Amino acid sequence: MEPVSLVLCSLAILMTLLALGVPIVFCFSGALAFMSIVGGVTMKGMLMWGVQQVLSPALLCIPLFIYAGSLMSGSGIAKYLLEFVDVFVGRIRGGLGLVAIFTCAILGAISGSTFTGLAATGNMLIPEMEKRGYPRAFATALITCASILGVLIPPSTPMIIFGWVTGANVLACFLSTVGPGLLTIVVFSLINLFFSRRFDLRLMPARAPREMRREAGIRFRRALPALFMPILILGGIYSGAMTPTEAAAVAVVYALPVGLFVYRGLSLRDVFDRTRESAVSVGAIMIMIMCSMMLSQTYVVLQIPQAIVQSVFSLTDNSVLILVLINLLLLFVGMIVNDTTGIILVAPLLLPLAEAIGLETTQYAAIFGVNLAVGSLTPPYASLLYLGVRVGKIRFEEILPYLGIFLLGYVPVMLLTTYVPEVSLFIPRLFGY
Repeated sequence: MEPVSLVLCSLAILMTLLALGVPIVFCFSGALAFMSIVGGVTMKGMLMWGVQQVLSPALLCIPLFIYAGSLMSGSGIAKYLLEFVDVFVGRIRGGLGLVAIFTCAILGAISGSTFTGLAATGNMLIPEMEKRGYPRAFATALITCASILGVLIPPSTPMIIFGWVTGANVLACFLSTVGPGLLTIVVFSLINLFFSRRFDLRLMPARAPREMRREAGIRFRRALPALFMPILILGGIYSGAMTPTEAAAVAVVYALPVGLFVYRGLSLRDVFDRTRESAVSVGAIMIMIMCSMMLSQTYVVLQIPQAIVQSVFSLTDNSVLILVLINLLLLFVGMIVNDTTGIILVAPLLLPLAEAIGLETTQYAAIFGVNLAVGSLTPPYASLLYLGVRVGKIRFEEILPYLGIFLLGYVPVMLLTTYVPEVSLFIPRLFGY
């Protein structure tokens, strides 16, 4: 069987197993078994290579950020961030929606996870938004969509994976999605403000300037430990004082005492439970990474990346059309697997094609981050969307109209990231990347 046919069959097996709801690890194992039995690829060598890759020190920051995000979601950090920001925008029509968006961005800068922002913010803010006049479906859609900022605002776990599998600078990959992340904040804020004019909202009562300053001071002191966390993590990374792995370790060390003794949102029992949950999640993620890396490596052995480049250039050498094809492929991949799996599976395959059309690796990273982030909101995968429905306690069909509006607003962010290099390259170049 020809190499390209082998790959197509293995991918068909992978997609079929995913569609049947088989656990992701077994989906990749099924595709690997096909490549071994029919394709003759030696699994002994692939297994040794996969284990070696998983033991890479660069991956150590992933379990640490997952653990830090788990601790943070129960520590009370989100509550005090919300209270502080609400002082300044509570009088603005749509201000509470802005609070939700910015809080998700800050939580993303702390944990590097989309789920942390939704879990920590949604349970508390969705009922409050409904109390102030927002439809519950809109509030749920807003916070669910804004949670993708956990991928776009560094540190981002998917960007760590991208840098690892492509050999790109991890810090440059972090910074590549900041521009698209800021654009996303602006777009979602405008959508929120537009719809807020249609809702019968109850705003906070007016306060005297002196009383407002006093309240802001009180809430700032309460929120200071929470505000210091992203400053500590991001400042340490981009000042060169800490590597991403060291920053992840600092995040864990900082989140523990803040949750236990400052905000007292965590008990020793909570810490034990969250440690166990994080360990289970990390174990599953690492096995998935190893299996997906092994499958990706079989494609490299069969020289599939080079075949993809030749096939695409036989159709067209127009870089604009090729970028359209890359975007469509990433959107499709994001709809059926999570962002980490999509990056491991597709990034090495398309890297030669991106280099052939002159795409800088940093912009290539941003295109991956922006496209795969939206996959968590688009069925059938849509893990973030399903979690949002559960957190918001609404029916699936209720969230769809508002979800569609936010996704349409996200399309210009995707196009600008793809076709305007400065959107993703401006900030990395400021830092010398």
